[in-house]
Amino acid sequence: MDSVSQIVLGAAVSEAVIGKHVGRRALLWGAVAGTLPDLDVFVPFDDPVKNFTYHRGLTHSLFILTLITPALTWLITKIHPSTGQYRNRWGWAVWLTLITHTVLDCFTVYGTQIFWPFSEYPVTWSTIFIIDPMYTVWLIIGVLFALNMSRNYDTGHRLNGVGLLLSSIYLLFTVGGKVYIERIVDSTIERQQIPHTEVLTTPAPFNTLLWRIVIVGEEGYYEGFYSFLDRSDMVQFTKYQSRPELLDEIQESWAVQRVQWFTKGVYRVLEKEGEIIMTDLRMGQEPFYTFSFIVGRREGGEITPVPTARAPTERGGLDQIKWVWKRIWSETAR
Repeated sequence: MDSVSQIVLGAAVSEAVIGKHVGRRALLWGAVAGTLPDLDVFVPFDDPVKNFTYHRGLTHSLFILTLITPALTWLITKIHPSTGQYRNRWGWAVWLTLITHTVLDCFTVYGTQIFWPFSEYPVTWSTIFIIDPMYTVWLIIGVLFALNMSRNYDTGHRLNGVGLLLSSIYLLFTVGGKVYIERIVDSTIERQQIPHTEVLTTPAPFNTLLWRIVIVGEEGYYEGFYSFLDRSDMVQFTKYQSRPELLDEIQESWAVQRVQWFTKGVYRVLEKEGEIIMTDLRMGQEPFYTFSFIVGRREGGEITPVPTARAPTERGGLDQIKWVWKRIWSETAR
């Protein structure tokens, strides 16, 4: 999830656990702890695929976060010795803040390795877009009330709890929305007899009313959109080209295998000017994608692996956001 959401979630959780006892310090340390797991983005690797797939690994592990909780709790009580009598509550506040960060990330499409080091499996429930104002706004309102209710702290404390509750209800709504969308998609696949190896359903940017569906097959992939406001009971798909056979000669490459594994098969392969490019189809939409990697090059009729590099990508910008808004309300949006 985006940094703002994680910061206010951490502040809200910490305030709910210990705010009555330590005041605004709960908000401060909750915000700090809510940020800590994402500091792994500043760890440089010598390969863009490693940067891509190692994020949300060690620092998002439920086991590692549990292990560092006592150290962070000790640090807080060392800085604020007057709150030492609440050491156990601080421990719960820190642990819950760290864990809720990781769990919230699992609701997005990226992939979070919560069981590291016992398993690197990237957990992804894909029910909410990485930035969703309807989730975050309730947390912000609750935290602001808790921050500013200096004369009537109990009221701020209760309203912070209401913000947490409303954001959690919204998160549950996204789960129900995904179940509904997947029923529509399954019905469409069956009725249209679409051959496939992988199916992805994920919210379109900044909302959960419009959903993006990607169906990956052996001869290409399909992209479609479905809004809760659509009158049709089927998804309309557009087919796009992918050439996975281009990977046959470089299948043993670590980068190729890593991207295949991390994307769970939802990727595209194309050749551009002799370069073999793998694109993660989960994040973005045609023709704009966030993560593309050069993994091979054609030389003398043969394809060989190359040191991995990020391939140039384009962003849809404001026009894409406008289209999403129009498509929520109209099946014929162009």
